[in-house]
Amino acid sequence: MTLVNWYKAGFLKPHTTSAEEIANLLAIVDRDIEECQRPGMGNDWRFNIAYNAILQAATAALRASGYEPERQRKHYYAIQSLELTVGFDPEKIRLLAVFQKKRHQAEYDQAGTISDGEAKEIMAIAMQVSERVRGWLKTEHPELM
Repeated sequence: MTLVNWYKAGFLKPHTTSAEEIANLLAIVDRDIEECQRPGMGNDWRFNIAYNAILQAATAALRASGYEPERQRKHYYAIQSLELTVGFDPEKIRLLAVFQKKRHQAEYDQAGTISDGEAKEIMAIAMQVSERVRGWLKTEHPELM
């Protein structure tokens, strides 16, 4: 599967980005990684904020590749695209699909469902994704950095 295949299937639409847009997305990633590490924050919020950092980093990579997700399942396709854009570990991407459901449950259905271990795990993945996307941008799209 490629991004072009996803575009042809209607999962993505073309997008022209700019260095400013990428910088803004990466600033959100930085903010969220910093915020989710603040002492005293509950696991649900730490998890949610770390998930958002991953989502924004994935969005930056996808936009730098010339696409953005169509409206339907926008978060899903942004995160799944990490394998196609920056070559992120498919096993961790599968874990993020599970975490997406947990995030939804914690945000909309039931408080207190995120364990300390899950919060720490997604925070570590957020840092890995951020580093991977930044390195990829510097190599593949230095004009956007």
